[in-house]
Amino acid sequence: QVQLVESGGGYVQAGGSLRLSCAASGSIFRDNRADWYRQAPGKQREWVAEIIRGDSTNYASSVKGRFTIARDNAKNTVYLQMNNLKPEDTAVYYCRILVGANYYWGQGTQVTVSS
Repeated sequence: QVQLVESGGGYVQAGGSLRLSCAASGSIFRDNRADWYRQAPGKQREWVAEIIRGDSTNYASSVKGRFTIARDNAKNTVYLQMNNLKPEDTAVYYCRILVGANYYWGQGTQVTVSS
């Protein structure tokens, strides 16, 4: 059973930065697709960023240039560095990985950005 634990969320003023971490229970991030999603109150969960084979990355247009997804295989961890945060970035952030044909989700971490 794959387990993901997110951390790093918190409260920050607009323009600030946070780094989210998603730690896996095993060596499962190497070459496996990993994504970050977020869900704001009253809204649907939306995709934020992905890192895929060869460490290629893609981002939603709303975060491109401000967020960076990366992974550390030695630590079995995927990160989301978030800079120049805006109030509209306020949400619960979730990581997701694809292992074989199955997706696994973390429990989420709250990010709150004040204006």
